[in-house]
Amino acid sequence: MSEVKDTQEQSKVEIAVENFGSIAKANIDLRPLTVFVGPSNTGKTYFATLVYALHGTFNEFSGSAMGPFIYPESIFDVLGKIIVDRKSTEKEIQEILKKLEMDDRPFKLSDLNIKVSDLSKEMTQQLGIITDNTEPTKEQLDGELKNCFDMNSISELMRSVRNKRDEITIILNFIENNQDSSFTRITVSDSGINLSRSRSLDTPSIEDRVILPKGYSISSEFVDNNRITFTGFSMHLGTNRYYLPAARSGIMQSHRVIATSLVKRSTRVGLERFPEVPTMSGVIADFMERIILYDDEIVPKDNMAHIAKTLENEVLFGQILLKPSASGYPDFRYIPHDSNEEFRLSQSSSMVSELAPLVLYLRSLVKPGDTLIIEEPEAHLHPGAQADMAVILARLVRAGVRVIITTHSDWLLKEIGNLIRTGELEKAGVDVSELPTSLQAEQVGIWHFQKSGKVEEIAYNRIDGVEPLEYLDVAEDLYNRSARLQNRLEELKDKSKIESE
Repeated sequence: MSEVKDTQEQSKVEIAVENFGSIAKANIDLRPLTVFVGPSNTGKTYFATLVYALHGTFNEFSGSAMGPFIYPESIFDVLGKIIVDRKSTEKEIQEILKKLEMDDRPFKLSDLNIKVSDLSKEMTQQLGIITDNTEPTKEQLDGELKNCFDMNSISELMRSVRNKRDEITIILNFIENNQDSSFTRITVSDSGINLSRSRSLDTPSIEDRVILPKGYSISSEFVDNNRITFTGFSMHLGTNRYYLPAARSGIMQSHRVIATSLVKRSTRVGLERFPEVPTMSGVIADFMERIILYDDEIVPKDNMAHIAKTLENEVLFGQILLKPSASGYPDFRYIPHDSNEEFRLSQSSSMVSELAPLVLYLRSLVKPGDTLIIEEPEAHLHPGAQADMAVILARLVRAGVRVIITTHSDWLLKEIGNLIRTGELEKAGVDVSELPTSLQAEQVGIWHFQKSGKVEEIAYNRIDGVEPLEYLDVAEDLYNRSARLQNRLEELKDKSKIESE
């Protein structure tokens, strides 16, 4: 099987929380593959949702006010003024125009020999350069948190300890070249939210602003090859955020009905009949919106298309199609490999409706440099398919996607351990080309959420892999119970034999 090549090295992001939901204390650094394990109701989904909310809050300020990019359309007028002011020669003008015509790579303003002294305040505004270190306000963060968690007040997130609601603390730490480059502290109490930043990232100089050729994607290969230090949370955590919630199977089977119902309720008659409109979390709403507005004409990156096709061929054993419908809402179908018949997702197995959105996201949405959060990717899957999912996740990591998952699957964790062992062999120079893929131990972070409210990392070791000890305890308890029951049945059998004699 052909392997997707590794792409980019991702920045390190640490998120520490105290008294957050059911989490008493956690300090988690997000790796290329970050896995949350542990009993139910211990905060795994809460933490994953927090990552999504923080990304959404800071993302708005990293692509515009703090972004280092300039597009060619905005530079021609400015260049004209500079050329006139400089009294540039014909040769200099031709060199600049030649660089602007290039469509195969981005370049910097400094490549055009433009200096800060050449730019007036009006010119910097035309180029979209804002030098002030603009950051989100606490009101914007408050709104995003309430939206993602579907709460009237984020004080509802505070953990109750001894009948007392303690203040929430959230700390973001970005690390570049093994040195802290930004440190943000967020506190939440009954009186509101406070946001403070002790250090800030260096904003790229004007000369280092990057000009992108027309149609060039910010999250494409440029990120990998040019090693530009970006400003803003999303440039560390990923350009775009995507969340596949645990409810995705039901939504995929009924999204057209849900959408139609919501439209009817939005009319005056609908509002009179249902005055109290129920709400949903921003995570669910974003997922539904992307499914309802899905466009399969977007050309995916080759590596994403490859992984999507692998998922269809080796796990789903069929193809996911988008069919036009009279309602205007997308109608997704499944065609098994051994049949030409099309099945609606509601007529297909739960495995199909569970994995269909992942196929669709990889086909048209997710790109290298993005963050993809998946709740329980093993849901509704046979143990063999759960192991296959671990391979799919590893390929996404190697393609440059930051992946965060919550899971209860022993099978998925066992396969992740095997992929790390394969990575050890690969690092030692052993030919592992016959194996599907590999991971390096430093690429993976397994975090164990406990009922006590603590969160601890499960370090990889060659013997146990990355499984929590409680999984081994459960397996041992089941085995011992099975042995005791078998012994009692044998005793009963022997006793019956004696009485019959």
